[in-house]
Amino acid sequence: MAQFSTNPERFDPYKNFKFRIRNEDGNYLAGISKVSALKRTTQVVSHREGGDPSSSRKSPGQTEYEAITLERGVTHDIEFEQWANKVWNYGSGLGAESSLKDFRRNLILELYNEAGQIVLAYKLYRCWPSEYQSLPELDASANAIAIQMLKLENEGWERDYDVAEPTEPSYVEPI
Repeated sequence: MAQFSTNPERFDPYKNFKFRIRNEDGNYLAGISKVSALKRTTQVVSHREGGDPSSSRKSPGQTEYEAITLERGVTHDIEFEQWANKVWNYGSGLGAESSLKDFRRNLILELYNEAGQIVLAYKLYRCWPSEYQSLPELDASANAIAIQMLKLENEGWERDYDVAEPTEPSYVEPI
């Protein structure tokens, strides 16, 4: 039997605009405005038995996890740049261009309901920046926010089942 919501007051699906990303140490990445989808693809391995000429069988093969892209408005916060520099730092000198010790991070993606309660969380494993955009294309006639982008390779993700569905709060009219 299918498992349904433990919150009978919740009818609508969760919205995609309330989320945060934090490091395992509990510090949140500042100002994240967009996160790409969490997507994995498992290759299909086709094989057939010698005595069965009519069809082939299919089995799961290797699983690949797509890179995750984070975007945020440009500020004086240098965390994206410092993390990207651990993978490749142009001005560091021969032999010290990258940090093999701590360029990977485990992250946690948290999704919130309209009341600000955490409803889902995903653990993102061994993330590291493969692409960094410090500034967007600049256009004097545009009317837009300057966005930084960090593309994170990862070695998998999983849902954190310890995050339980919250009870929806009720608005109480002031007297």
